[in-house]
Amino acid sequence: MPTDQDTLRELFVTGLRDAHAVEKQALSIMTPQVARLEHYPEVAERLRLHIDETHGQVERLDELLASFETSSSALKDAALSMSGGMAAITHTFAGDEIVKNSFANFAFEHFEIAAYKSLLVLAEDGGFGQALTPLRQTLDEEQSMAHWLDEALPMVTRRYAELYAAGGSGAAKV
Repeated sequence: MPTDQDTLRELFVTGLRDAHAVEKQALSIMTPQVARLEHYPEVAERLRLHIDETHGQVERLDELLASFETSSSALKDAALSMSGGMAAITHTFAGDEIVKNSFANFAFEHFEIAAYKSLLVLAEDGGFGQALTPLRQTLDEEQSMAHWLDEALPMVTRRYAELYAAGGSGAAKV
C-alpha cells in the first residue's frame, strides 16, 4: 500500500477526473438510446432515471474535485463523450440494437462499479473521508442499475424475439 500522501492524493484526483469523464461518456451513450425505445418503455423509463442519477454523480464528482482545488479534465470529458456517442450510433445500424445496447450497458455499469470501488479504496487509504459518502452513493446507484439491467435482460430478449418473429426487425424502434 502506498503510504506517501502526495502519491495517494495524485492517484485519487486522477481517478476522480477519470470517473467524471466516464460519467460524461455514460450520458452520451444513454441519452440517444432513450429516444429509440418505443417497444421497450420499461427500459426507457429506467434509462431516464439513471440519466438523472448520472447528472447527480457528475455534480458530486465536481464537488469532490473542487474540494481538492482542481476540476475535471475537459480533454478526457470530450474524448470519452465522443467515443460514447460513436458507440451509441454504431448500435443503431444493428437490427438487434436493443439487445446489443443491453449487453453494452450491463458491461459499462460493471466498469463503473469497479472504478468506484477502486476510488473508495484510495479514499480510505488516503484519509479522504469527505469523499466516502458521495462515492458510496454513486456506487450504490451503479450497482442498482447493473442489477436492473441483469433482471431486465430476459424481458428485453424475449420482446426482441417476439417482435422479430412477428415480422418486425425487433429493433428498438421499428
